[in-house]
Amino acid sequence: MDTIFTLLMVLIMIASILLTIVVMAQNPKGGGLSSTFGGASSAQFGVQRTNDFMEKATWTLGATIIVLILISVVITGKPSQAAPATQQPVKKEAPAQSAPASQSTTPVAPSK
Repeated sequence: MDTIFTLLMVLIMIASILLTIVVMAQNPKGGGLSSTFGGASSAQFGVQRTNDFMEKATWTLGATIIVLILISVVITGKPSQAAPATQQPVKKEAPAQSAPASQSTTPVAPSK
């Protein structure tokens, strides 16, 4: 189980690094936060559309990271051993004694 978890964590880290590289390599599309704060540049008029490969790679890597994280949660979320069964508390009282055989108080007539 630890080997699978380690493998998944390595794959998540590799996908995260690749996603960072792909996002940093994309051409800016303009707008966004830079135009909100008044930092709009003249490059907005001549922005080329991001390559379709880069956009697909971004979405694919993002989805891959989410799927790998969900798989790692499902795999590591299962308990490896069943919880020990709860034991019944030990009774400290002595068991009830059965009553002695009742003796009949009616006299029995001797047979002749």
